[in-house]
Amino acid sequence: MTCDLVTLDMIKKAAKRMSGLIHHTDIISAPAAFFGGQSDFYLKIENLQKTGSFKVRGALNKMKTLTKEELARGVVCASAGNHAQGVALSAKLLGARCIVVMPEGAPLYKIQATRSYGAEVLLYGPTFDECNAYAIQLAEEKKAVFIAPFDDPEVIAGQGTIGLEIMSDMPDCDAILVPIGGGGLISGVAAAAKAINPKVKIIGVEPENAACMRQAIHAGAIFPLASANTVADGVAVKTPGKLTFTICSQLLDDVITVSEADIYNTILLMAERMKMIAEGAGAVAPAAVAFNKYRTSGKTVAIVSGGNIDMNMLDRIMDKGLISSGRRFLFKTIVADKPGQLSALLNLISDTKANVMSIGHDRLSNRTRLGEVVVTLELETRDHEHIISIQNQLLANGYHIMLD
Repeated sequence: MTCDLVTLDMIKKAAKRMSGLIHHTDIISAPAAFFGGQSDFYLKIENLQKTGSFKVRGALNKMKTLTKEELARGVVCASAGNHAQGVALSAKLLGARCIVVMPEGAPLYKIQATRSYGAEVLLYGPTFDECNAYAIQLAEEKKAVFIAPFDDPEVIAGQGTIGLEIMSDMPDCDAILVPIGGGGLISGVAAAAKAINPKVKIIGVEPENAACMRQAIHAGAIFPLASANTVADGVAVKTPGKLTFTICSQLLDDVITVSEADIYNTILLMAERMKMIAEGAGAVAPAAVAFNKYRTSGKTVAIVSGGNIDMNMLDRIMDKGLISSGRRFLFKTIVADKPGQLSALLNLISDTKANVMSIGHDRLSNRTRLGEVVVTLELETRDHEHIISIQNQLLANGYHIMLD
C-alpha cells in the first residue's frame, strides 16, 4: 500500500538529508508486567531524540529543502513547544533567523528551551490553533517561510523516517501505535511502513479530550473540536491538517482514545518502572496498551514521541497518578475539638498500616458545629483494596468520610 501524497522515496531522501544530524533512536522492550501483561510490546524512544522529541525530524527535513534565498528570509512557526524546539535547532544548524509563536499557556521551560537555540519567541492566543493562524499571518508580513507543524509533505516525510527505522530494526513488526495531534507523525510513519509492508497495522491513539482525527475520520470530513483540553499538550489540537486527514483516511487501520487518567498513570508507570520520562503526548501511545485500550497481537511498537515535560507539571501528574492508582488517599473527617481525639484517629489509621503524609485542621468550616474540627488527611496507601479497608475501619468506628 502506497501513498502518492508522501512517498517512500521522499521519506528515504529525508533520511539521507538528515543523516548524522539526528539520532536513530532505539526500540526497547516494554516489560509485560507493567503493560497489561502483554508480551512482544516495544517502545520507540523518540523522547531521547535531539530536542527531546520527534519534531526535529520534520522541521529539519523541511528546512533542508529550502533554497539559500528562502533561508535568508528566515523562518516562522507555531508550536506548543516541541515543533518550536525542532525548528529553532534546525534554524541554528542552517544559519537562519527563526521566530516561534507559542500559545500563551505554553510551558515555561519549553519557551526557555526554544530561546536557548537562538529563536525569538512570541506568545499569542490560548491554544495552538490561534497561535498557528497568527504565525501564518506573521510569516506573510515578514516575507519569511512558514514551517508548518504537520500539514506539509516534507515535514511529514521527515517524521516518516521513524517508520523507516522501525521497519529496518524490526521488519517483522505487526503493528505500530502512534500518537495523533495534527497527524503529521502518524501520516509519515504510515506512509513509510505501509509502503514497506502493507500488512503492518497503523493504529492512531488520541486523548479522549482531543480526538480531532478520530472525529474527522468517523465523520468523513474535518470539523474542529470545541476544545482540546488535555494533559498531553503536544497533541492538544482542535483541527487536524487537510493533508494529514487525507493520508490518515487512506492508511490508518484504526484510531483509539485514552483517558486523562490513562495518560498520567502511564507517565507515572514509565518513570517509576522504566526510569524513563515521557511527556503527556509521549505517554499517549503506550497508555493504550498499559490500560488495555489496545490488545497486542504479534510484535507491537508504540512511539514515545517526546519527553519534554515541565518539572512542576510532572510533580502534579505524579500526584494524580498516585491518587488514581490507589497509592494516595485524601479525605476529610470531623472529630471533637478535644484533647486525645486526633490521637485516637491517627492510632486507628496506624492500625491499617497506612502512612500519614500530611494533616490539616479547619475549625471554621461550615460543615462543623461549635466544638468540632474538620481534619484533612493525605495517606500513603498500597492500592484501592487498602483504601477500601481503611474506609471500612473508619466507618466502623463512627467516622464520617468526606472525599471532596
